[in-house]
Amino acid sequence: MFFKFFGAAIAFVMAGLPALAETPLERGRYLMNSIVACGNCHTPQTPAGPAQGMELAGQFLMSIDPFTAYAPNITPDVETGIGGWTDEQIIAAIREGRRPDGSIIGPPMPVEFYRDMSDNDVKAIVAYLRSVPPVVNVVERSTYNFPLPASHGDPVISVAEVSRDNLVEYGAYLTTGLGHCWACHTPLVNGQLDVENQMGAGGQILDGPWGVAVTPNITPHEDGIRDYSDADIAQAITKGLRPDGSPLSPPMAFYYYQNIAADDVAAIVAYLRTIDPKPLP
Repeated sequence: MFFKFFGAAIAFVMAGLPALAETPLERGRYLMNSIVACGNCHTPQTPAGPAQGMELAGQFLMSIDPFTAYAPNITPDVETGIGGWTDEQIIAAIREGRRPDGSIIGPPMPVEFYRDMSDNDVKAIVAYLRSVPPVVNVVERSTYNFPLPASHGDPVISVAEVSRDNLVEYGAYLTTGLGHCWACHTPLVNGQLDVENQMGAGGQILDGPWGVAVTPNITPHEDGIRDYSDADIAQAITKGLRPDGSPLSPPMAFYYYQNIAADDVAAIVAYLRTIDPKPLP
């Protein structure tokens, strides 16, 4: 009887303890293979998914009027990747768009959104980048038909965590600071994202290895997702299917987004319901 009581008491105490926190590497692995999806640009893609043995090794990305973009090698290879960079230099590249030599990283790297990435999450991504196999792969530099800015803004000193207790606020963080959804789903005006006036309205024309894609409107407008159920939006994000079952087009990162946790998908959907409806350009 004593042992039954003792065992029940231990189980009760253990049940009241918080779950063990995930390590930075575990968090980084989840982010990179789901909502952040760096491999969608930095890993060569095949019809069956990312090319085996080439994770984050870089590739030609797209050619549109303002620029021709190549996603660089971000494996830990010292000669052709980021193996010689410090953690601080990698973080500066992600959140400030600045390489160790001081040169500026241009679009489509979504620096303006990654500036909102929390300290813990950006460090988790660095931990994951350190863990992937180094790959020797020389990638060309992107070229631009306009001058890049001297900087993407003031140095990012620190970004606090966003509480998961507020579903909409955390959904905004997932959609913007991590998922950088507006980088594709917002129209370009003079080569710049018109986030102030047309955030989420879609209409970008993306010409790349996938062919030519036009990004859809993801605002709660009749041109967008107003008539989608929550399940419809979740299906579009994680499975790349419209409500009628027809497939959406790359470069939407469906291969990675299928791994987004259900709670995170729910937060994204909750946030998308709150943004201003905008017509398709």
